Amino acid sequence: MLVFDGDCGFCTSSARWIDARLPEGVPVEPWQSLDLGELGLTEADVTTAAYWVDASGKAHRGHMAIGHSLMTAGGLWGIIGRVIITPPISWLAKAGYAVVAKYRYKLPGATDACRLPN
Repeated sequence: MLVFDGDCGFCTSSARWIDARLPEGVPVEPWQSLDLGELGLTEADVTTAAYWVDASGKAHRGHMAIGHSLMTAGGLWGIIGRVIITPPISWLAKAGYAVVAKYRYKLPGATDACRLPN
């Protein structure tokens, strides 16, 4: 399952994009509609990053969530996802994700709700 911030326009657009590429039945859900405690997540977690919760219940944060989502999509996206989670590229992806998350309110489709809490 991909968990994203449903109040953020940029996050919602990104979630729709991956949802269209994931196999049928793989949930893509805004955190606002979930029982976060059941997933082992907190509001502080999900307001600062996307999460991929795998079949075993393990939560993967940020760039790792994106990588696992792409791997689940398969094909060329799956290869890209595998690259994203593999060092040394994963180190760069982590930094890149942090920058995108911090400035997501400035990206296309974003609103003031996209600003991260201080």
